[in-house]
Amino acid sequence: MTEPTFPAAQTRGTPQTSAAVTDAARRLTEAGASGVPCAPVRDLIGATDVRAAYAVQGRLAQARLAAGARRVGRKIGLTSPAVQRQLGVDQPDVGVLFDDMDVSAAARVPSGRLLQPKAEAEIAFVLGADLDDGDLDDGQVRAAVDHAVAALEIVDSRIAGWDITITDTVADNASSGLFVLSGRRSTLKEFEPRDVTMRMFLDGDPVSEGTGAACLGDPLAALAWLARTVRDLGEPLRAGEVVLSGALGPMVAVGPGDTVHAELSGLGPVTAVFSAQERT
Repeated sequence: MTEPTFPAAQTRGTPQTSAAVTDAARRLTEAGASGVPCAPVRDLIGATDVRAAYAVQGRLAQARLAAGARRVGRKIGLTSPAVQRQLGVDQPDVGVLFDDMDVSAAARVPSGRLLQPKAEAEIAFVLGADLDDGDLDDGQVRAAVDHAVAALEIVDSRIAGWDITITDTVADNASSGLFVLSGRRSTLKEFEPRDVTMRMFLDGDPVSEGTGAACLGDPLAALAWLARTVRDLGEPLRAGEVVLSGALGPMVAVGPGDTVHAELSGLGPVTAVFSAQERT
């Protein structure tokens, strides 16, 4: 694996505790609760202050935990150049996965919980060891992966029309929504993440394709970057957590009644059927 490099904006700035962060968190919370997308939050926190955006994300995560949610992992967002071009951003980001976002066991993905959903196919790594000490180099990160599964992430945005900059999506928990995991497990002895090929279908029609190499050159490199990033933030990855690698190809808009199916070499298929009921 080769360590990816990211723009300086990823680490520049001072975390904000100002009224702007509070106002941005309130705006996103109200949009999620009402089902009515809101204006971008960059007018409050700026379009480049990524640390301020993570301060907003932290506020929202704390509120969700206080309400009873449980953190089950992390997502790495904006790892695919194709998705970066789609959204007009130029660097990856990090979001938190909560237990109520996992709809793998549901007969239908609940469309009523979503505002402006899009689907993307990914690799989900399940950790068998903590990543909180040491160099977190290639070998250590690879050894920490217990297994991987094919995944569909249903990304969503509380911001109207997906009109986002990097700070908008970071503040909005990396534009997270829900996720679906396949039941088939594969170890890293059975497949190589960067060599995975992916094809995704919407109602039977091919709509997206890509490879593991589209994810920062290697999904394990993305995992290593994430491990170091969140450890530096004081919240290291733990055994049992799920990490969504980021998209292997372009994301596709989905809606009530749709069926999304993806096939990932070495990992197998994963399918999400969306309920016909829209948000009321």
